[in-house]
Amino acid sequence: MRPTIRDIASLAKVSIGTVSRALKKQPGLTEQTRLHVQKIAAQLGYNESNLRQGRIRRLTFLQHRQHNNFVASPFFSQVLHGVEAACRERSIVPTVLSIGPADNVMEQIRLHEPDALAVAGFMEPEVLELLTRSGKPMVLIDLCAPGFRSVISDNLGGALAATRHLMELGRQRLAFISGPLSHYSIAQRALGYRQALFEAGRLFDPRLEITLPSDPELHLHAAAAMQSLLESDAPPDAVFCYNDATALAVMNACQARGLRIPEDIAIVGFDNIDAAASSTPPLTTLAVDKEAMGRMGIKLLLEDAQVQTQVMLPVELIRRASTVAN
Repeated sequence: MRPTIRDIASLAKVSIGTVSRALKKQPGLTEQTRLHVQKIAAQLGYNESNLRQGRIRRLTFLQHRQHNNFVASPFFSQVLHGVEAACRERSIVPTVLSIGPADNVMEQIRLHEPDALAVAGFMEPEVLELLTRSGKPMVLIDLCAPGFRSVISDNLGGALAATRHLMELGRQRLAFISGPLSHYSIAQRALGYRQALFEAGRLFDPRLEITLPSDPELHLHAAAAMQSLLESDAPPDAVFCYNDATALAVMNACQARGLRIPEDIAIVGFDNIDAAASSTPPLTTLAVDKEAMGRMGIKLLLEDAQVQTQVMLPVELIRRASTVAN
């Protein structure tokens, strides 16, 4: 079997991107690292003609199939807009591919014939593992994993800001409705919620945190979670939701029970999708510049000299009537 750049990376104990840059003699590496990689490649008998030279002309934007639904589309469609705009400026042709762990991932990649990959949102580690075997330049957007270039928003800081905002309003029982914690961004938001409580000297109450399954019927699960919280012995007077779609479903469930928002219960979302500003009442949320994430992902992907491998974009707390009465 012919050696691959993955074999070189494993033996040299560096990332695949480092191997690629070393063998292509690109900047951004120390001479010691470059020589070390070249030595390992020579020992394995790697044929450097296997490396794709020249600039990137085709890019495939990959999403997990679970993101390809109504709930996720307001977020990732805007990320894709940013990717498409950045590609258009650089004469790169983008294609879009939804994949899952049961798919023949390598066959799908072969059919698209990309020079590079942009992976957006959650992806199983085993799928990322498969994607690295292609040896193609890759960037992660709204996802972070060791050894990869990535662009993320400040999920932790945003969750801290949301939870502190609710505490500053005098709310005493703050619930958090979360999505699957296997998602990097969601796990960071859950961490920010708990950290804000800890910093304020408040005890974390596990009865006030509910994790929703990954399911296209998210609004039904969110409504059921809110019903459960409201029917408990000590219902919350504030709810922080991991995204706006969940927050809007929670808002509807509260209003169906006759609760006034924000007088009886305050609600905060995350992402600032278009529907957040037009809801009744308008939803307080954390604004994420989704198009900027897409643009930055392409910029980071194309940089030869890597000053940094991870870029974190700031988020902004947008105060609206779901927490602050007019």
